[in-house]
Amino acid sequence: MRATPLAARAHILTAVVCATLCALPALRPGAGIAWTTVGLLTALYLACELPGRCRLLGSSVPISAGSFFPLLLAAAFLLPPAAAALVAIPGSLVGRVEHAPATARRIWRAAQLALTVWAASCVHGLLGGGATLGGPGPERLPDFPYALLPACAAALAFSLVLTALDGSILATAERLPLRHAWSGLLPRSLGPHLVHGLAGLMMAVLWRSSYGPVSALFVLLPMYISCWIFSQYHREHAAHRATIRALVQAVDIKDTYTRGHSERVGRASVLIARELGMAEDRLEVLRFAGILHDVGKLCVPTRVLRKDGPLTPEERRVIELHPEYGHEIVRGIGFLGEARAAILHHHERLDGSGYPYGLSGREIPEFARVVAVADAFDAMTSTRSYRRGRPVPAAVEELKRCAGTQFDPQMVRALARGLDRHGWSTASTVVTADETVPVPRVGEGTGAGAVRRPVRPRSPDGPEPAAGRAVPGDGLDAAGGRAVATNGFGLAPGAQSSVDRTR
Repeated sequence: MRATPLAARAHILTAVVCATLCALPALRPGAGIAWTTVGLLTALYLACELPGRCRLLGSSVPISAGSFFPLLLAAAFLLPPAAAALVAIPGSLVGRVEHAPATARRIWRAAQLALTVWAASCVHGLLGGGATLGGPGPERLPDFPYALLPACAAALAFSLVLTALDGSILATAERLPLRHAWSGLLPRSLGPHLVHGLAGLMMAVLWRSSYGPVSALFVLLPMYISCWIFSQYHREHAAHRATIRALVQAVDIKDTYTRGHSERVGRASVLIARELGMAEDRLEVLRFAGILHDVGKLCVPTRVLRKDGPLTPEERRVIELHPEYGHEIVRGIGFLGEARAAILHHHERLDGSGYPYGLSGREIPEFARVVAVADAFDAMTSTRSYRRGRPVPAAVEELKRCAGTQFDPQMVRALARGLDRHGWSTASTVVTADETVPVPRVGEGTGAGAVRRPVRPRSPDGPEPAAGRAVPGDGLDAAGGRAVATNGFGLAPGAQSSVDRTR
């Protein structure tokens, strides 16, 4: 608890006091509580939470109490509010938590769920839900469809209170603004909680029926299995994201001048895809394609990536291999799907003068055409150590100028529409790489003091066109391969599109 901020500790203490006040009426003499039902539900909830503490099973069972919310909602339907609040406490206090401080998290979870179940039970009782559940014998059948109304209202109250408390602890413990702490919590949880409410209603109806409490397990068990499968899916998805993150971090470490570029290309790619109306299941794969488009740089010598000055023809040929290197790196990662083709072909040009295979037009995969536009856009708008980023309108105009030859006009128009609709955050388009590198101090090398000098490397976001190819801006006269004057980056001044100069 000592590691918990003071405001969060006060908030947790307040929730504990409120939960205690809500549960106290059940402990008064003559309260008329069905303690057998309370004990069975409490023991069942406790038994559901305990496997998470087992070393053999802990990593394979759902961690959150979401798997067992139907059981808690069944308690809210079957018991008075004070007794229902008691059901959640023992299981919450022994449940598994993944992050420290574990004691504070368990206490908070117990108080939170006690308050949430108490509120759901109050709403259910106010709407006469208890009488709709029926009882043993054919003369006391459940009152359907009216029974759905108090059950759904209770599930709604459950969701509202739970998300309100989740947001409040985020605001106090993480010091988030309230609007950010609560943002998106209710929309994400309302649907699942309503489903849990219907499952809890089924449990309560079976509990009250002549079949008794054992029959309720036939509802809880399928819900637990489905939540276990869902949690395994999320674990796998988290592993995918961790794989992507590790690869991107490796690229950022190796090519520090473009740090953050990959994430922004992924975001811009999704922006384009949404304007094109791509299916949701393709958006995540496209985001991975944007994030990993330069992963092949891991196979390019660092001295080439960070070279201060123009590249030799041999160095250009080496760096132009990075799409093929990237494709080889990710070829065995099955969940990337179409992203692999985008990594291989994102430097192809619509007129066929790109690399590695010189594809043209519709021969270039759709994902590659999207990533090419997103890549160029971020390269132009990002501030680098050797130049300032362009304004977004200027970058869009340059993309439009190169549409039809270098870029797919459809993708350029989609990006322009997306930017008009959603904008582009300036903060997210500034690379966080250091703009200077230290020169060794006296005694540590050959330097003459603790001096820091700016470095002006060649443009790092992608190689210039291959040497020997008659492409404007590659340092050769397009008519006969005659060498012409170049600027500090090995490019002919004024001969190349500014998109190429920034990439």
